[in-house]
Amino acid sequence: GSGRSGPGEVRTGRGLAGVCWARSDAPPPLRTSGNYRTQLWDKQSESFLPSTPGLGMHVEVKDPDGKVVLSRQYGSEGRFTFTSHTPGEHQICLHSNSTRMALFAGGKLRVHLDIQVGEHTNNYPEIAAKDKLTELQLRARQLLDQVEQIQKEQNYQRYREERFRMTSESTNQRVLWWSIAQTIILILTGIWQMRHLKSFFEAKKLV
Repeated sequence: GSGRSGPGEVRTGRGLAGVCWARSDAPPPLRTSGNYRTQLWDKQSESFLPSTPGLGMHVEVKDPDGKVVLSRQYGSEGRFTFTSHTPGEHQICLHSNSTRMALFAGGKLRVHLDIQVGEHTNNYPEIAAKDKLTELQLRARQLLDQVEQIQKEQNYQRYREERFRMTSESTNQRVLWWSIAQTIILILTGIWQMRHLKSFFEAKKLV
């Protein structure tokens, strides 16, 4: 389908700062979900081990304007969902507010994150059970969702092309005015030099 499902990514952070991901341009409004699980550094085995259920994780998502889209407390593993309405890069940060992690794990936290975008965020078996859909009806629902996502992406591409065209036109206009200004400066400099030379020659009685 046209919705994108990102491969599982793993990042390691130190202290309570946590780890952050940046998601690139996507057509709004777009539903995005993330599944994550955490591991803590074990000093004895010198490896990362699954976190205990008591570990608290804070998930924060910011849009390209820096506005907080999602800010919520979760457990050591979980699933979060948000809908983006602003085109551009979104920042997804996960960090622990657990002092136990900072004290006993040497502050090292590993986060495994899998992000789904578009129709990939829909839980179709759950939708089928809830709405009592047949296999054919469910497949039709999936196709409709995919078509809707394609339309969103096409509209977004048109928006990006329009934005790029406007930027290009603005740049070209600035270049044109700068060229005109340079030409005027050169003409005025030439006139001034000719008058200056004429005055010089007249003073020397060469003309």
